[in-house]
Amino acid sequence: MKKVVHIFELLIILLFCSLIPLWTETDLSVPVKIILTVFSSISYLWVVFRSEKIGVDDRRLKRLSRACSLIWLGGLSALFEIVILFLYIGRSSAGVLPKVFSVIMPLIAVGIVVFSGSLRASLSSKQIKLKDHLLMFAVWWCPIVNIFPLSRFYKISRREFIVESARIELENARAENEICKTKYPVLMVHGIFFRDWQIMNYWGRVPASLIRNGANVYYGHQQSAQSIKDSAGELRDAIMKIRQETGAEKVNIIAHSKGGLDSRYAISKLGMDRYVATLTTINTPHRGCDMVDYLFDKLPNGIVKIVAEKYNQIFTVLGDTKPDFLSGVEDLRASRAENYDIEMPDSPLVSYRSRMSVMKSARSAGFPLNLGYTIIKKLNGENDGLVWEKSAQHGEYELVRNDKHRRGISHGDVIDLFRENIDGYDVREYYVGIVKKLKEEGF
Repeated sequence: MKKVVHIFELLIILLFCSLIPLWTETDLSVPVKIILTVFSSISYLWVVFRSEKIGVDDRRLKRLSRACSLIWLGGLSALFEIVILFLYIGRSSAGVLPKVFSVIMPLIAVGIVVFSGSLRASLSSKQIKLKDHLLMFAVWWCPIVNIFPLSRFYKISRREFIVESARIELENARAENEICKTKYPVLMVHGIFFRDWQIMNYWGRVPASLIRNGANVYYGHQQSAQSIKDSAGELRDAIMKIRQETGAEKVNIIAHSKGGLDSRYAISKLGMDRYVATLTTINTPHRGCDMVDYLFDKLPNGIVKIVAEKYNQIFTVLGDTKPDFLSGVEDLRASRAENYDIEMPDSPLVSYRSRMSVMKSARSAGFPLNLGYTIIKKLNGENDGLVWEKSAQHGEYELVRNDKHRRGISHGDVIDLFRENIDGYDVREYYVGIVKKLKEEGF
């Protein structure tokens, strides 16, 4: 049915674009021509401004689907109109002025259709990147050249629509099964240089998927940069608050990057092993980051001090009460982490498991992860742009693989930081799998 509607819309656009040939080359009566003109004009406006019905009830995806349809309709009608104009101009005995307007009118009409589609895609898509927006803005008025950004908009938007629609249908189908409804609440602990802001979730689209599948999700709310000891103290308070609010005996912790070290300290040194059932660390530098040692040895102390002061000032404004850039980064040194297994021994009361992803080249991510990848590749080997693979192994270990795409999975990709749909890695489904397993194991 949808294809039939699109064919009808295509015919409407072609009729509207061909009004001048209709008036100059046909033997239809004037009233009939007027009726066709009014009908095609109103129908054309309907095509440009109408919304689209899809299988899922999501306004953004409806706009995205319509955006793809308009770009497709615009491109196809342009091809047909070229043929129509070629035949008209070559065979018509009309004057110069009608022929000129017969070209101008389709250019404007098709341009409006395509512009409407690209505008809707720009406003609705979460996968179109800034560089694509800038390229579209720069070459929009350049025929032929603008085909490249338009095709990019269509391809990205179409794939996003398919992926997100399938995601909604999947979660709707299994929502009542509550496959992520674990015995204990899930505490998600962020890494360094971030906070648990409401306006920008550190974990991207992951928490919403977990909640949709029955999980009871909480956050660590520790400050963005402090020593492991101080951050662990904040996690202790968060754990006790969750226990008080929910009545749960324990929590399941999923921690990313430095958050894994903060969690280990809270478990081992602050008595939280009694209240933590499992700790799953994601790309956590359990053996530290040699890159931190490398940079601290190379950079002048004055520059490091200035960066630290500026960072602390900025994050104080952003909500930290006592940010400490240097203490947080110093605790990530590989030389400092040599004794972590001794200082923070595993508790027999807690089930430890770790996950790690790796990039496949420096082109797999932007700055600073591309630079980090290059440095760590020389120092240690495979890494995610910040952490090398061996450093992330602790307890039951699993490498997060992406064999279908050459980019791999970066330190940010593994937590959906950029909200990007990556071929070969469904970040939301991966975390659903982690929590589902916790439920199956009785946690």
